[in-house]
Formats: sequence, structure tokens, C-alpha cells
Amino acid sequence: MNWNRETLKGDFSLANSWFKDNREKVFCIVTGDEKWIFYDNPKKKKYYAKPDQSLSNSTSTPNIHGSKIMLCIWWDQKDSCLLWAAETWQLSGDRYRLQSIRLSRALREKRPEYEQRHDKVILLHDNARPHVAKVVTKYLETLKWDVLPHPLYSPDIALSDYWLFRRMQHDLSSHRFTSFAEIENWLQNWIASKDKSFFRDGIRKLSERWEKIVGSDGQYFNWSVHSFCFEINVFFTQKNGPN
Repeated sequence: MNWNRETLKGDFSLANSWFKDNREKVFCIVTGDEKWIFYDNPKKKKYYAKPDQSLSNSTSTPNIHGSKIMLCIWWDQKDSCLLWAAETWQLSGDRYRLQSIRLSRALREKRPEYEQRHDKVILLHDNARPHVAKVVTKYLETLKWDVLPHPLYSPDIALSDYWLFRRMQHDLSSHRFTSFAEIENWLQNWIASKDKSFFRDGIRKLSERWEKIVGSDGQYFNWSVHSFCFEINVFFTQKNGPN
């Protein structure tokens, strides 16, 4: 297919049309991702220097080899659906399938309206290899969930990255934890401190973020976005039905 900017606009227009016409369905979108939480989170400082002045030791950043835990979180426009953390954890297809099972159970408990209204869960996660492993896709098929397309290597339009984790990381600044339990407690309190509009706005801004791809002056104009737009077109054509 010969892709151009007008083709992209048409695909995203179809997506936006679905969002506008199906506001009640937006609450069915569930998204999630993983994030490292460091025990030591030094506050970054801004420094101004002359052209010949070195800044190699001027800013504080987390030690990527320091103590940390893995946070796994899933959320929708109401609240956090599932929050899980581990001190030693290596993401794999099998482990992500286990997380998907936990998510399914959590949704049955916290969001019974999905089954009561016969609404499908619309899952949005990125294309990290464990997320699209065969054992995961087969399990998701048994749940009969819809899976929203997502372009490769695009964290700035991934809900958890640009909305949830960005704000979380800002609030983590200057925090120094001494135990796993202390981090867990902080995470739970942080989630609880967010009002309903925080999660609702994050979900409902999804289509706006997609539109930024089209208006990015070619920054994303590559084969992965072409593939994404084709998948978006197929997904929302199925949702909207034939004309």
C-alpha cells in the first residue's frame, strides 16, 4: 500500500469517530505496563554552564544498577485494576501470561459490569516481546478481549508511559526508600491520592495522542507506523461496521 499523510489522517479519523460515537465503550479500555521503581530517587537539578564547562558531575540521576523493584500496573478510566510488585523479576511471556490471568480475575472482581453488560475488555499494551508472546496471545483469545493496536517503540503515545509513569516519576523525586514494604505503601498511597478525573482524562486523551503522530512532521513516518495505521483501520472498521 502506498502510505501518505492523507492515508494516516483517514485512519485516525476513523479511530476518533469511534471514540466520539462510543463514549460509553471507552471505559472498557484497560491498559498497563511495567516500570522499575528505585529505592533511591535523587532529585534532578538544572544547571547552567559556560560552553567550556563540564557538567559530568552536575546532575543527579538514579543508579540504574542500584536497588530497585519491578512494578506492574493495569488501570482503566476508573482506577487501578491491578497493582503488583516484585523485588526480583524478569519479564517473560510465561510471566506476562500469569499477570494476564491475575488481571482477568481482578476485573471480574472489580469491574463486574463488563460481564453484566456483555462488554468486551479492550486491552491496550505495547508490543514488548513478552506482551505478544504466543502463550499470551493464545490466552487473550480465550478471554475474547479486543486488543488495540500500538506502534512499535512509541512510549510517548503509550498511556502508562506518557500519563501514569511520567507523573509517578515526578512525585518519586527525592524519595529514598529503605524497604520493599515502604515502596509498596508509597505506591498504594500514590494511587489512592488520584481522583477519578486523573484516570478518566488519561484514557480519554488516547485519540489525541494518536493524532499527534499525524502532525509530527514526519517524525513517526516509518514502516512501523504504517503497519500501526493499517491495524487501526482494520480494528475500527470492525467496530464501526460496514458503511
